[in-house]
Amino acid sequence: MNGQLAQLDEIKAIAAEAEKYKTVGTGLCLPATLICAAARACSHLAIGGQDCDFRGGGAHTGCISAAMLADAGAAMVIVGHSERRADQGESDADVRAKAAAALAANLRVIICVGETETERDAGRAEPAVMAQLGGSLPDVAEGGRVCIAYEPVWAIGTGRIPSLDDVRAMHAAIRAELHARCGKKEADKIAILYGGSMNGENAAGLLALPNVDGGLIGGASLACEKFAPILAAAAAA
Repeated sequence: MNGQLAQLDEIKAIAAEAEKYKTVGTGLCLPATLICAAARACSHLAIGGQDCDFRGGGAHTGCISAAMLADAGAAMVIVGHSERRADQGESDADVRAKAAAALAANLRVIICVGETETERDAGRAEPAVMAQLGGSLPDVAEGGRVCIAYEPVWAIGTGRIPSLDDVRAMHAAIRAELHARCGKKEADKIAILYGGSMNGENAAGLLALPNVDGGLIGGASLACEKFAPILAAAAAA
């Protein structure tokens, strides 16, 4: 819940910076109020939404369907972010239905999974994430339109991140689960993003890990000067 039309120039600046790195797929998932303006102003940058409803329409005041996002100019959407799971009580089944609706609306979908600090401290990080992944991933016929974002909940916005070995192990486990679920051919098309306080200082190390195909950036995406070093690290990875 950041950004108003006054920040459109910052979005344009990020779009201009992204243009320098043609090999890096870059997008901004914005509040719904900014999608249309950003899509018009930055036609070469992928614009996305931060959530969608799983229903196609009807008497659901305040909800936004995947088709509405696409109509506004969005090319992708995030579903299952840990803040929505915690604050709005979204279940794996809710996330799965939203992801399916997004795919049906021809949006690329980023499905978020991740463990809480309690789960990690109890040694249950991997089982917790695998359970979320299994419950949240729809039956995909086109792996290239799906991304999985691993976001250790306790690392978001705190500046803390798991060790590189922990990230490597979790991303490997996610890849193995995707292979089992979708078959190797489709599973290898699914990008696995790391989302937990990635910034300009740690991006290079994280992006060099196997099965870390990119990042889901939070606070560091709000300003071009903070986002630019991550783009540079991604281009060099």
